[in-house]
Amino acid sequence: MDKLRNYDVSFSGLKNGKHVFKFEIDNTFFQLFDTEQEFTNPKIVADVFLEKHTTFLEFEIKVDGTVELICDLTNDEFEHPIENEIGILVHFGEEYDDSNEDVITIPASDHAFNVAQLIYENVQLSIPMKKISPNVSDEDLEILNRFSPKDIEEPAEEEEKHESDPRWEALRKLKDNN
Repeated sequence: MDKLRNYDVSFSGLKNGKHVFKFEIDNTFFQLFDTEQEFTNPKIVADVFLEKHTTFLEFEIKVDGTVELICDLTNDEFEHPIENEIGILVHFGEEYDDSNEDVITIPASDHAFNVAQLIYENVQLSIPMKKISPNVSDEDLEILNRFSPKDIEEPAEEEEKHESDPRWEALRKLKDNN
């Protein structure tokens, strides 16, 4: 976590109430995670809203910006908007525990909470599974759809025409009895 310390939100000196932190997210941020990204040239702003209560912290993390993706159809680069938000509660306890996806427990002795992983996940959730450039024309999509493999269903009449092998019938009887 040492390399991510720039993304610590220090809450120990803050009064109860609402506070805002802003982080500029670019390639340097994603290089800290040592994972391969599906995008390039991120230009993202992460707004971290903290509402400090006496016994817990309430975080809302909003990401907004753009990344460049490679179109699955044309292999062209295109700019894709990133916009997402997540909320998380942080409680104080004995030790760190993030087994609940909506609540994170941190040691009561901590004075800061690192939001880097939450920002990272927030951006990753904004990347579509199917990356199609807005520059792909409707005609191209129609051609692709026309030549895509289709599921072919055999009519029920044809199934009845096939004579069944008695060996298969015996096996079906065994299966049906179980």
